[in-house]
Amino acid sequence: MSSSNIVEEIKSRCNIVDVVGRVVTLKKAGSNYKGLCPFHNEKTPSFNVNEDKQIFKCFGCGASGDVIAFVEKYYNHDFRGACEMLAGEYGIDLTGAFGSSEQKKELYEINRQAAMFFYKALRSKMNPGYAYMKNRGISEETMNRFGIGYADGQWQSLLSHMESLGISREKLLRLGLISQSRGRYYDKFRDRVIFPIINIGGKVIGFGGRIIGDGNPKYLNSQESDIFQKKNNLYGLNLAKTDITREDRIVLVEGYMDVISLYQSGIRNVCASLGTALTENQARLIRRYTRNVILSYDADEAGQNAAMRGIDILYQEELRPRVLRVTDGKDPDEFVKKNGRSAFAELMDQALPYGDFKMARLSSRYDLKDEQQRLDYLRDIIAQLQSMKPVEADLYIQKIAEQTGISSQAIRREYEAGRQQETGAPPPSAHQQPAEASAISEAEKTLLKLMLTDMKYTDLPEELSGQVFRSEEGTALYQMILGQRQEQGGAAGPAHLQRLREQAGAELADVLEEVSGIVIPPDKEETIYAQCIDYIQKEELRRQDQEITWKLSLDDGSISDEQLAELMQRQAQIQRILKGQGV
Repeated sequence: MSSSNIVEEIKSRCNIVDVVGRVVTLKKAGSNYKGLCPFHNEKTPSFNVNEDKQIFKCFGCGASGDVIAFVEKYYNHDFRGACEMLAGEYGIDLTGAFGSSEQKKELYEINRQAAMFFYKALRSKMNPGYAYMKNRGISEETMNRFGIGYADGQWQSLLSHMESLGISREKLLRLGLISQSRGRYYDKFRDRVIFPIINIGGKVIGFGGRIIGDGNPKYLNSQESDIFQKKNNLYGLNLAKTDITREDRIVLVEGYMDVISLYQSGIRNVCASLGTALTENQARLIRRYTRNVILSYDADEAGQNAAMRGIDILYQEELRPRVLRVTDGKDPDEFVKKNGRSAFAELMDQALPYGDFKMARLSSRYDLKDEQQRLDYLRDIIAQLQSMKPVEADLYIQKIAEQTGISSQAIRREYEAGRQQETGAPPPSAHQQPAEASAISEAEKTLLKLMLTDMKYTDLPEELSGQVFRSEEGTALYQMILGQRQEQGGAAGPAHLQRLREQAGAELADVLEEVSGIVIPPDKEETIYAQCIDYIQKEELRRQDQEITWKLSLDDGSISDEQLAELMQRQAQIQRILKGQGV
């Protein structure tokens, strides 16, 4: 079966409502189903699933597509991975659908044979690998659980074994199991304890090797291949996923031995990144199981710097990171062996939230009793606040004020000035309002698409005059559409779109293509139009609320008592409206 045919087979067999409904609570709303979007934070459902058309669309963030697109985005799969997942669940035969399917199976099998070779080598006789693991306090049961193996110090032990099974050197090179130099082939892993890296499907995708004794590199990982990409996997997730879901949190550590020691001690919801800094893809992988992440990296400078980078990645991916500080021993492995599971569990409960860790980490570098160092600390911590959501930043402004003895109003002014500078605008005075966002919103794009469908949608509500299209791109395209309406009335169609492309030029071409590619379900135009207008009205109220907050926080005494009362009264009115709408 061809790949195009298999796509149609998947779409016909996999009901998108069932697939999405596993991870999103959907409620029937007319002919659609609605729920909270899994791809961005929202309080009011804007995520729609159309069972008849077998498509989904979020009017908040713009995510859209069919059942395969949903699985790709939610489960962080590529197209093929999404097809394989759905085909496996619905009993669909993928034979011949992807040319390299059999090749991948062969690579998995080669890794499995290599893992078995290393596994038997650790257990066949007394050897340095077995002695090393026993000296580290790892039981045979735990070694078996993780499939720990041993690569001896010989140059071609694995190579000879794999060739005896009929496996070519080319494939062994491709997987990074052997290396080549000056026409000579030899085992890549030698005199090392071997940690098989197993994906959540139970397949061996790569290996990590820890040298026994002195030597460099201390840890050696498989090179990336068709079946192994470090950025997309976590060590130990195959064993930990159930415990992560049950406890609704994950402990992230740096190394293989940290995972193994914690797991043996009873901390089962533990994983590690694979010799690299934490990646966005790994954060999205974690998000499938929980949003609560405890980072437990080494207490040394390198470990704490890695924690600083890691929490930013996690925070940006809408996770809730906390940082555990090991107080006794360099790393989690040492600590849990010395103090036990319960002591480590207490540390987990005391882990610092995102902002508190940043405050603690930065303040440790300065003497806050010294006036200049206190100002230097404020400069650095205010820069860190820029990455936070405004409500959280406000909370930490209060904490920083208490910590430094500097007024929260002064800190807030510096914070707001920094936000302005990030957008390229000059710091505001008390009379300036926040800079307008220049990026075109999904609501604007959808409205433009409606206008391209029917010119009647160019008649926007009078109360929103001048407020609907706040981006330069949206405003420009709207004016072009209005101009064409005056020329040809309410007609819309391919010729109309082509004339717009000619007018738009290179600067607006990409935006126009995005707009033209939006799919509006038949007979849903009025509903979608109303949703877009409602969203824009709320955004305008939020903008006004923010503008007033700016004016109040940046007041240098130039606002009169009467003006101040009016501003506060208007803000209270806006907030009542937003609260009444469940925003």
